[in-house]
Amino acid sequence: MAHLLEETSHVQAIPADRAKIMKLWKIAGVLLVVTIIEFIFAFTMPRGWLLIAVFVSLTIVKAFYIVSEFMHLKHETKVLIWSIIVPMIFVIWLLVALINEGGAILQVR
Repeated sequence: MAHLLEETSHVQAIPADRAKIMKLWKIAGVLLVVTIIEFIFAFTMPRGWLLIAVFVSLTIVKAFYIVSEFMHLKHETKVLIWSIIVPMIFVIWLLVALINEGGAILQVR
């Protein structure tokens, strides 16, 4: 048993990489600023299509930043990036169409 403890006690600490830590703080700061902007719009703008458009666009900005930095998509080839962006555009179009049609059906009732 003492032999096992002796083998695992030789752990070498790696010094912190300041550049990586600063990059993570920068990413957290950008996401914090975008979230604060969302909160400001939520409490100051009247409810309606403009507020929904602002929320959707800011959410897309945050999602792009998260995907590009944490999933390292920013450093991938353009074909892979477009294979993700094009379906996302169609999904957003589908959401807008469904919200529009749902509002029209609600008005008819």
